[in-house]
Amino acid sequence: MSRSAVPKKAQILVLGGGPAGSYTACMLALEGFDVVLLEAAKFPRYHIGESMLPSCPQFLKLIDLEETVENFGFCNKPGAALKLVGEKKEAYTDFIRTHPENRSWNVTRADFDEILLRHAEKVGVKVFEETRAFSIKFVNDNPKGRPLAVKWQNIIDRNVSGTVSFEYLVDATGRDGIMAQKYLKHRKVNTSLRNVACWGYWKGAGVYGVGTSRENAPWFEAHTEESGWNWFIPLHNGMTSVGVVINEDAGNQRKLAAKRANGGVASTLKRHYLDCLQLSPGLIDLLGDAKLLEDGPYPVVQSASDFSYNAPTYSGDHYRLIGDAAAFIDPFFSSGVHLALTGGLAAAVSIASSIRGEYSETEGCKYHDAKIGVAYTRFLVVVLSAYKQMRAQNRSVLSDFDEDNFDRAFDIIRPVIQGDADVGRRMSEDELQKLIALCGSALLPVDPEVYARVVSRLDTKLVDPRGAIVTPEEIDLLVPNDLEARLVLKEINARKSTGGLFLTISDSFEEVTAGFSARVHRGNIGLISHAPKANSTSGFSIQVGKARPSHLPHLLLLFFGVVLALLFHQYGTFGVV
Repeated sequence: MSRSAVPKKAQILVLGGGPAGSYTACMLALEGFDVVLLEAAKFPRYHIGESMLPSCPQFLKLIDLEETVENFGFCNKPGAALKLVGEKKEAYTDFIRTHPENRSWNVTRADFDEILLRHAEKVGVKVFEETRAFSIKFVNDNPKGRPLAVKWQNIIDRNVSGTVSFEYLVDATGRDGIMAQKYLKHRKVNTSLRNVACWGYWKGAGVYGVGTSRENAPWFEAHTEESGWNWFIPLHNGMTSVGVVINEDAGNQRKLAAKRANGGVASTLKRHYLDCLQLSPGLIDLLGDAKLLEDGPYPVVQSASDFSYNAPTYSGDHYRLIGDAAAFIDPFFSSGVHLALTGGLAAAVSIASSIRGEYSETEGCKYHDAKIGVAYTRFLVVVLSAYKQMRAQNRSVLSDFDEDNFDRAFDIIRPVIQGDADVGRRMSEDELQKLIALCGSALLPVDPEVYARVVSRLDTKLVDPRGAIVTPEEIDLLVPNDLEARLVLKEINARKSTGGLFLTISDSFEEVTAGFSARVHRGNIGLISHAPKANSTSGFSIQVGKARPSHLPHLLLLFFGVVLALLFHQYGTFGVV
């Protein structure tokens, strides 16, 4: 669209055209709402974060984009390999073994993000690129109140600027987060995850699992000195994304040591990057004779802070925060786009219900906040459990959680830890440390042959991946003298508890949060009210079809349930990516 075509008024204004913003805009435009999207960059534009989760295709199906992305030719991602302990075999998470539809991709984000943005245009979103929002006007000039209008400016021709008013605002401006950083000022960095990332692209690298069902799965490996981890992600264009995530202090110490060893001359970013790659010998083996790409359109090695952060709220009167504008979690479990689309859908259904007068803004905001808060906290817990194993330390992490969000999630898993239904009190530091430790074995690395052998001889109801969750204690009683069966059953039940990482959207999110679930029928998306019942707990949900409350008791264990009770101290592996 032309630079001067930004309208003076919109029903819904979306700031940011990344996955979160484009997805929300698509969902709302498909409902017939008037949606305007402002994006500061010109697409396609580069972005890191190439590894997708199996939930991604399922989210895309809701906006009729799954087939388009599938046909683009991105590298298929059948699972993921993780090596957290040097002397032990890597764990492997097989996405498609039990559910072929759970495949995902390793993507080039410039292409993936542009596909989403162009689809938004196709379904009726008015998209304006190279247009930056630089200030927001609020009712009574109160930044904690309702936003009314945004001042924008074209970044190429600064003489082109204007103001657009709106009824609803969706902030998807990424880490810059105009609402969170400039106005709300409520973002909190998690001190346990102050990391720095650096990365580059290689040509001629090897392939993990070549010739097997694991071929092209990404590889994630902890540093031998317990300072962080490295990634190895094959891409469809023949390149391999190879990166380093290192604790900020540890990284600075390595740079200082290199400077001393080099006669006082500071190490370059490239030298630091190559040095850190040596901390993951399995990754070095995969690189083989590969060459670092030095003649591409981007810097040879790029770097960015990788601090995880969240906030006490992600919405307010007629506005929603989504994607990295809301919260960011360490990328060890490739959760970025998953959380972006999760938040985008929450924003869309809550705004749709508000517009239609079904529920109040207060109710919609409560749902949106709880959904993003719990999703973030779930990933935070499993990320911290992985880091605890990588770093082999036992430090307090209690202060890093937003207590309200954590308590909501912890209420779901407390009965698994304690063996009772006590949900009325705050967690103790001891309980939290127990949670982090036990969470370290979400999926056990059972060989496919063993898995097939066990499944063929056990009762089909017992091995049904969509059946009720069976606790580790129950499994031990059912097959007390059958080690193979115990391992397979614990893996199956761990997968039941990993939410959007493996299951379909309808199975993964059919829970209730803040008294609501989400209705995602085309032309009638919105919230579904679930009257609270005595002594009930609240999870969170995306509903495809009618509410099915009979499933809630087991689905409330979503993501955590059995994960927490697997034998971490015995197997020491973690495999949810």
